[in-house]
Amino acid sequence: MSRLTVEGLAAAYDGRLVLADLDLQVPDGRLTVIVGPNACGKSTLLRCLGRMLKPADGAVLLDETAAAEWPAKAYARVLGMLPQSPHAPDGMTVEELVARGRYPHQGLLRQWSEADETAVAAALAAADVADLADRGIDELSGGQRQRVWLAMTLAQETPLLLLDEPTTYLDLSHQLEVLDLTRRLVEGGRTVVAVLHDLHLAFRYAEHLIVMSRGRIVVQGAPGEVVTAELIEQVYDLPCRILSDPVSGTPLVIPEERPR
Repeated sequence: MSRLTVEGLAAAYDGRLVLADLDLQVPDGRLTVIVGPNACGKSTLLRCLGRMLKPADGAVLLDETAAAEWPAKAYARVLGMLPQSPHAPDGMTVEELVARGRYPHQGLLRQWSEADETAVAAALAAADVADLADRGIDELSGGQRQRVWLAMTLAQETPLLLLDEPTTYLDLSHQLEVLDLTRRLVEGGRTVVAVLHDLHLAFRYAEHLIVMSRGRIVVQGAPGEVVTAELIEQVYDLPCRILSDPVSGTPLVIPEERPR
């Protein structure tokens, strides 16, 4: 089953094709991780899914309806997105920014409520930034800001979440906390799609892995079934060995020594 699908998707920047004839069904209720080398189209795909970029051809479908046909607020109540390197208005506090995640739920007949307060408090706690609620965004480190943006996305309380490099700027401990959180969200019934650069973490946490190269999907499936040394060398131009992670049993990439 898939609420979110892609059919014949093509996307371009300044006339340069980035994605071409791409088909995809995002598995419901699972953690899907997209990996691939720089500029292969990972973030572009997420931007199309999140309606931040209009496809040059093909369509993104949510519940079998083209994403472009959804009202903006209705789409944002179903699908939330954490983009790369977002920017907050000057002078805004952490709590104020996270509260913006409740915007899709507001309207003429529904103003700020106790449910909104509860959602914001839960999101602050889940992203481990509750103690920063009164701080200004411009006072925070890069890692703290990243967790605040994650909290804002969580405050939307959407059943589908798109996370573009959610571990950027985070130290290893907080990277694991964020990925453990995504796992808990999936266990609670949500669908999460994340772009990650760290292959070790991607293979450890992904239930469904999508490997991209040059604007196309090379392979997808469970990491243990699709990851091979041949695949990594093909996609990353990196000779390597694939071992079993001694903790998780998932694939572990060990690069071969490069000629000096």
